[in-house]
Amino acid sequence: MQKEETNIVFYNKQLPILVEKEDDGLYTVECPLFEGCYTQGKTIDEALQNIREVLALILEEEDAQETLREYHPENIGFQAITI
Repeated sequence: MQKEETNIVFYNKQLPILVEKEDDGLYTVECPLFEGCYTQGKTIDEALQNIREVLALILEEEDAQETLREYHPENIGFQAITI
């Protein structure tokens, strides 16, 4: 049986991640840097692990790798407003 090769790349970049606890108790996690990059988990830890897996899949694409190479945030902030 042949061993399947896996290419693992460590980018060592911090990415913006949004976490929201839903009414059903699940945590939704999103990386706004990549369109459609979101997932859920029963706990925050599970949701964060899931988003790492989603990001790994997304970063298999050259366009996503280019987006990540060009991403150099200086300041990231989050504001919540009441409307």
